[in-house]
Amino acid sequence: MKIKMYQIDAFTKKLFGGNPAAICHLPHWLDDETLQNIAIENNLAETGYFVKKDDTYEIRWFMPHAEIDLCGHATLASAYVIFNYIDQSISEVVFSSKSGILKAKKESNGSITLDFPSRPPQEIEIPKEIFKALKAKPTGAFAARDLIITLSSEEEILAEDPDIEVLKSLPYLCIIITAEGKSSDFVSRVFDANGIIQPEDPVTGSAHASLVPFWAEKLNKNNLKAYQLSKRGGELDCKLEGDRVFLSGYSVPYLVGEIQI
Repeated sequence: MKIKMYQIDAFTKKLFGGNPAAICHLPHWLDDETLQNIAIENNLAETGYFVKKDDTYEIRWFMPHAEIDLCGHATLASAYVIFNYIDQSISEVVFSSKSGILKAKKESNGSITLDFPSRPPQEIEIPKEIFKALKAKPTGAFAARDLIITLSSEEEILAEDPDIEVLKSLPYLCIIITAEGKSSDFVSRVFDANGIIQPEDPVTGSAHASLVPFWAEKLNKNNLKAYQLSKRGGELDCKLEGDRVFLSGYSVPYLVGEIQI
């Protein structure tokens, strides 16, 4: 069986920036073991799969070690593939997923806007592991699916080098450190302590489902500019509307090919 596969750099305007995702356009769903093995073979943070069903696309995302419930950059990359390689006549796509209905809209400037559920975090006591893992002193902790840790400045975010082994004991998918930005509303870095390929994620759309409502309330504004300060770097234009978060970004194609299983 031959399957079309694309590798797309998401949330960036330049090749080798943003977050790379492998995207497979499937004619029908394969068994979970095969989907997981393809993700392992691709050796990227996420592999996204979609199957067309009537007027929507079912979408799933697999890390090399497990399926996850929501992935921003692989959704952005999937929308890019659909708009540019599968159906150039449409400007909006609807995905059904484990996190409900997601939408992607092609903008006139070439960016794509994702419509995601908002996941506001709740303040918690700073876990003792965070004091051990970070060099900087945390100023607060807020939890949803991911754990958000606030630091005092963008400089502290850039300088941080967390002890990943300590973070592995925490019951969260990602550990996010964040602060107000200098040339943006907020900056962040995101760590997946159990990530096999890389402990730091380059650009994490799903994390912004919690970061956007957090910073919208803190800064008292619903339109936000965000930068993820990883080595590859990524930028997102964000908006909070009720219980939805809108994330806009660009994508760049790296590979168009075919796999055989």
